[in-house]
Amino acid sequence: MSLTVSLAILGGIVLAAIVIHGAWQTRKAGPKRAEKPRVGGDTDAMSPARLDPAFDRIEPSMGSAHPGSAMSSEPSLVGEPGPAPELLVPEDRLPTAAAAMYKRPALRLDALIDAIAPIALEVPISGEMLLSHLPPSRRAGSKPMLIEGLNASTGEWEFALPGQRYSEVQAGVQLANRTGALNNIEFSEFAQKVQTFADLLGGMPDMPDMLDATGRARELDAFASAHDAQLAVHLRARAAAWSVGYILQHAGRHGFVPGALPGRLVLSAQEEGAPPILSLTFDAQAALADDPQQAAVRDVTLSFDVPQTAQDSQPFAAWQASAQALALGMDAAIVDDNGQQLSSEGFSAIGRELEQLYQALAQRDMAAGSAVARRLFS
Repeated sequence: MSLTVSLAILGGIVLAAIVIHGAWQTRKAGPKRAEKPRVGGDTDAMSPARLDPAFDRIEPSMGSAHPGSAMSSEPSLVGEPGPAPELLVPEDRLPTAAAAMYKRPALRLDALIDAIAPIALEVPISGEMLLSHLPPSRRAGSKPMLIEGLNASTGEWEFALPGQRYSEVQAGVQLANRTGALNNIEFSEFAQKVQTFADLLGGMPDMPDMLDATGRARELDAFASAHDAQLAVHLRARAAAWSVGYILQHAGRHGFVPGALPGRLVLSAQEEGAPPILSLTFDAQAALADDPQQAAVRDVTLSFDVPQTAQDSQPFAAWQASAQALALGMDAAIVDDNGQQLSSEGFSAIGRELEQLYQALAQRDMAAGSAVARRLFS
């Protein structure tokens, strides 16, 4: 073989090696993709009941959902290895449909958080009449209004239903929510709508005093501001970024299902109509990309809304366990908003603060996850 031919062959081999190496580097630099499902493989490792007991306990911290809250995040070092938490959500409780969690529970007027105006009627009216004269917009500024009728047959207050008769009516406006306290302008709008509604029904409203209502609203808003909190941690990729499919696959293994918004996954509550226990969010633009498998995501946020979520559903334990399991499976670090990893000492302190928050809400008859708490902290 001539020297020219040998050099040509050698050059071809070198060129092929360069092309292969370049393709490998490109593949390595791209986002991690979802694994192809294994037919007949062992799926036990994908169960939310399975967490690696060798995984280091990396502890989260609490952040306030409302300015002025007493709770704040406190970064610290990675904790010592410890036993893994128990099952995130029992397999028989995993959601069957993502839409189920977006059904709102039935709302009722409550003197704890509403300014209520009774409307006296001369004679009972039909549900059809009541419904036909409801205000077109049942809001006063940023505060929702509710209207109920006293069922003449059952003696129960309820939202009007066709085929029923109502001997009394009452309208209410919420005193506070996460937008702030009811103000004079919003109360005046409420009073005007109630008067118009009562006139159409031939009734007489008994409006609450505005100064008393707005004073109660400010006090309630101050309480809510001091007892409103969310827990949130970030899972940050240690090495290669993740594709959207990769995130969906790993989150799905632990009971998360797609939410109503792009880039949002949720862990459903057992109670139908209740808000989700946990939310996992990432860049919505990545979720809407033409090729989500090529969209690179390096950070996802795992959170839950404390007042909105019932304590009995153990959201704190599920939040911690989900963070650990996802961090292990996705090769991620668990960090706070400042990018600091969190310690077991910090987690213990947050747990104690969380218990105090639960107690304060319960003492005010606004237990976390109750209908009243969900309305107030909305």
